[in-house]
Amino acid sequence: MKRNIITMDGRGNIALPTDTGSIAMTEWEICELFGVVAPTFRAGIRALCKSRVVGEHEIKRTIRLSDKCSAEVYNLKAVIALAFRINTFGAEQVRNAILKRLCLRKE
Repeated sequence: MKRNIITMDGRGNIALPTDTGSIAMTEWEICELFGVVAPTFRAGIRALCKSRVVGEHEIKRTIRLSDKCSAEVYNLKAVIALAFRINTFGAEQVRNAILKRLCLRKE
């Protein structure tokens, strides 16, 4: 299975894949994108699940990397929900990129 990730370059430009259905990012990749540490990420996920905004079973899945290795990945729904919950430069850039794509704004 091919998975895509959202990336940010050194200038703060966000690269959103065209196939958003295959976006699956690990905890580390999301932390790097938003510029937060893992406990902040986990607290955000926990708060979203506790408030029933999203269910953990619908945003997280486990993918097999090899015979003995697997990784938990989060889908686009989790990334978007966290982008609106966390207040960092990276999260703001992701919010803006998502809203631009959604509204087709050309600024």
